[in-house]
Amino acid sequence: MQSINLPTKPPSSPHPILNLSFRIFFSAGAIFAIITMTLWAFVFTGHTDIDAQTLNPLYWHGHEMIYGYALAIVAGFLLTAVKTWTGVMMPYGYRLLGIFMCWLLARLGWMAFGLGIDIGIEQSAWLYIAAVFDLLFVGSMAFVVFRAVLQVKQYKQMGILAKLALLTLGNGLCYWGIISADMTMTKIGVYLGFYLIIGLVLTIGRRVVPFFIERGLSIPNAAGVAETVTVRNSKAQDIASLLFFFVFFITDLFYLNRYLLTISALGVAVVNIVRLMGWYHRGIWQKPLLWSLFIAFLGMCVSFILYALQPWLGYNHSIAVHGLAIAGIGMMTVAMMARVSLGHTGRSIHEQPKTVNIMFALMVLVFISRVLLPLIDNSHYLWWIMVAQGAWIACFILFCSSYLRILASPRPDGLFG
Repeated sequence: MQSINLPTKPPSSPHPILNLSFRIFFSAGAIFAIITMTLWAFVFTGHTDIDAQTLNPLYWHGHEMIYGYALAIVAGFLLTAVKTWTGVMMPYGYRLLGIFMCWLLARLGWMAFGLGIDIGIEQSAWLYIAAVFDLLFVGSMAFVVFRAVLQVKQYKQMGILAKLALLTLGNGLCYWGIISADMTMTKIGVYLGFYLIIGLVLTIGRRVVPFFIERGLSIPNAAGVAETVTVRNSKAQDIASLLFFFVFFITDLFYLNRYLLTISALGVAVVNIVRLMGWYHRGIWQKPLLWSLFIAFLGMCVSFILYALQPWLGYNHSIAVHGLAIAGIGMMTVAMMARVSLGHTGRSIHEQPKTVNIMFALMVLVFISRVLLPLIDNSHYLWWIMVAQGAWIACFILFCSSYLRILASPRPDGLFG
């Protein structure tokens, strides 16, 4: 008897924002970036009940920026990109909502714990609630990525899988350190997560930034002729960047030797500056979605140079840390979200909202005010931090005003995505 192949039912979700993960995680991550930086301003000035003996407020801030904001954007990007890489459908609809709710409940738990909210629940209980949902979030995200990659045997993605596994470990170390009152363990968990995110940015950025530059510049001119733009990449640069970064990461976190730190940090900077030279095309300055990515990578290189010089010049280690965080996480994620949110909702990447130039300029101001100005004038350090916080909040307010409607609307072409 001949079998009949019935048509596959097309995917659907209760709302467009649940079609693909980038929609809900980019939206929530941007809103969270505003809320958590506003809360940090209160925590920084001592206007909360956070117990510094239980948790260093700096680690509260660090954890939520890394495992809260940054990991939300990573989840939005990876759970979308892996579908493109492997052809395996990623969670959507209520399954995606379940993963997202784990992230959201963990964030609410951390806010309640940090701000000392009392609604009849012990403050320490908030931390346990946050821990359960946070580990469920990271674990479920890692699981679906692992399953898709292994299903099609794309073993070249093993580096990304390893970083996701270690991010789960790092988050667990943070909670273990807080619960056992071991701030050293908490610090390791926070910095492990931070450097793993930077490692992911270097890995994924090496793939997508040159692709975006080539696609963004290879468009027809007034005569209808498309200029083909090809940028240079090198396997040797990939290996050198990976090795130097691994040595830097281990040295700064576990074995602080200023000679090794300087050599490895300079190595990462030089390799990626050479890489940027191969990516450069004068046309990027006409495309904010391209120059923002280029400037973000350049900011990371500058930050690695600051790491290399810090042991010899004696300025605060947090200057280099924040430089790498603002360029490698802040500006890179805003630039990626601005581009992906257009392309994956079926809109033209050449017709971006008019606010994008201001958004990216504000993130550059964050870098200048939080990293460069304190090096020049440390006497106004608190003022520079306040300017940086204000510029960060303004940047994400503009992102939300420009992109939330796009992220929550169906694709103009009627396709699912």
